[in-house]
Amino acid sequence: MQFIDEVKIHVQSGHGGAGCVSFRREKFIPFGGPNGGDGGRGGDVIFRVDPNLSTLLDLRYRPHLKAGSGKNGMGKDRHGAGGEQLVIPVPPGTIIKDAETGEILADLVAAGEEIVLLKGGRGGQGNARFATSTNRAPKFAQPGEPEEERWLRLELKLLADVGLLGFPNVGKTSFITRVSAARPKIADYPFTTLKPNLGVVPYKNYRSFVIADIPGIIEGASEGAGLGHRFLKHVERTTVLLHVLDLSWMPDRDPVREYEALNRELALFSPELADKRQIVVVNKMDLPAVRENLPAVLPWFRERGLAVFPLSAATGEGIPPLLDEIARSLWGRDGEEW
Repeated sequence: MQFIDEVKIHVQSGHGGAGCVSFRREKFIPFGGPNGGDGGRGGDVIFRVDPNLSTLLDLRYRPHLKAGSGKNGMGKDRHGAGGEQLVIPVPPGTIIKDAETGEILADLVAAGEEIVLLKGGRGGQGNARFATSTNRAPKFAQPGEPEEERWLRLELKLLADVGLLGFPNVGKTSFITRVSAARPKIADYPFTTLKPNLGVVPYKNYRSFVIADIPGIIEGASEGAGLGHRFLKHVERTTVLLHVLDLSWMPDRDPVREYEALNRELALFSPELADKRQIVVVNKMDLPAVRENLPAVLPWFRERGLAVFPLSAATGEGIPPLLDEIARSLWGRDGEEW
């Protein structure tokens, strides 16, 4: 399925039905009086979270959506039917913004959560409503109220507890494949991951957490290099970030410089994102070059108070201590303390 995380749509509620002008005309009842019914109310526009959705793909091909209009009132005091409501299902984590001003109108997170964004027009009253002792035969009725319409921009920010960061080909996808049931594509070329992937990581005592893997970020992403900043928003809701490093490229590439460069890109995108707690993960410990290069970079990170966890996503070596540290970051304690 194609992953779509931004769409622009035009939504419109239903127009209210007009009230009816009618009079009772029956044999032997010369002055039956007014009996025009009210018009029906137009349908509302409702956004509702569907936990079975993971993309905004359906809305990409339906940019214009309209609720049903109310029916007009009829004679014999018959009211018009209400217009059908327009219920738009969206995945958890959808943010709804005004397309013109950028104002955030709703942030829908929980399953089943919903918001009435546009109200349908109220139906007009029929002439039976206006009969008085001094005006027993009113020949007028109300028109229905007009609909509301708006251009909206929908953005999807995935819901995850842990976010994976790193340059391309450092082994982020291999890591999420090792610790969860997620099976994204793995290959030996840059930018294999072209869309965010979510994985549920089982932990001790039947606990679990959600981890998000996004495409690799490179220096200059803020200026459009690589895949840019498009996917960084998907780790904005996380509690902790795992910064994955690969030391096998040393000395051709400096992992410390890459770490600093990526954090500069985070700060350019969002200062709040750059301030999140980071755990440094040194991957590919099954390679001799990585084991040889680790002592050269370890002091730099520890001097700055950063937790460093050497591991191998290929063999599983070193992963349990990292999961314990993630648990402490999320819940304040690891599985052995429950």
